[in-house]
Amino acid sequence: MTANTPNPSVCVFCGSRFGTNPAYKAAAEDLGSGLAARGMRLVYGAGDVGLMGTVANACQAAGGETFGVIPVHLMDMEVGKRDLTKFIITENMHERKKVMFMNADIIVTLPGGAGSLDEFFEVVTWAQLGLHKKPIYLLNIDGYWNPLVTLIDHQIEQGFADASLRGLFSVVDTVGDLLTVL
Repeated sequence: MTANTPNPSVCVFCGSRFGTNPAYKAAAEDLGSGLAARGMRLVYGAGDVGLMGTVANACQAAGGETFGVIPVHLMDMEVGKRDLTKFIITENMHERKKVMFMNADIIVTLPGGAGSLDEFFEVVTWAQLGLHKKPIYLLNIDGYWNPLVTLIDHQIEQGFADASLRGLFSVVDTVGDLLTVL
């Protein structure tokens, strides 16, 4: 699953915190610099905190293009990063997700919390409904997303989802593996 665009835009959903494992921050740095090195534009939530800020700062430091989208009510909490290539302020979270999605060719989810889960499930649900065919990747650093994949498999086993659900996203374990498929 890759995009058919020469220089695709990659939407990265991730935490506004660092998490407890230093590997998460290292992965965000590697992803940001790796996208820039490949001429891919980063699309993300425009925060300058946690993994969000890390991926953006790494992309910028490597000369990459950044496209950030933040709702007005999170400008202070997520420290809106105004020095991006493109910086958009939206009215609400729904608008934020829509603008990020519409400006991306590929979706990647790094470790994160409830917001990252919401973003991941929204784009997977849209794919399930046939609303898009954009590639979706879970970046499973140190097995972070293993419980989620187990839950999705459980939903399928229990008859609440079709087996095709697992084909709507790919799980990759390292940034290197992800950059290879991109």
